[in-house]
Amino acid sequence: MFINLLRFRFKDGVSEAEKARALEAISRTAKSEAVSFSVVGRDLGEPSEGFTHACCVGIADLRALRRYFDDPLHRAGDLLFLPLVERLRRIAMTDDADPALGEKIQAMHAAKMASDPEWAALLTAIPDLHNVGSTAPR
Repeated sequence: MFINLLRFRFKDGVSEAEKARALEAISRTAKSEAVSFSVVGRDLGEPSEGFTHACCVGIADLRALRRYFDDPLHRAGDLLFLPLVERLRRIAMTDDADPALGEKIQAMHAAKMASDPEWAALLTAIPDLHNVGSTAPR
């Protein structure tokens, strides 16, 4: 099992209606059959860190991650959500003993970036992006 937590803040000027649509879209993605459990909602962390919302998904294994990445709902949700995001941080953890799991996940993420330039451009256009699909900050 591994956990992927995204903490984020919408751009200034994003309307409440746009935020609601984006949160609905990522909630649908988080309910994919590939996801074991999920939570989407307000970020309760330190306000000075500047995050307002978070999405956490539990993914059972690499096969489930592949299904999650390939789910058309995931892409559709990201195409709606990513352009509205000002700040995004990824935190990941696992109970899997495989020492290469992080590298395998990074390789899957890199392959997704390479195979979908539109999605990759939206992700990399986020002004304050940290540790998404990588072990190093941007």
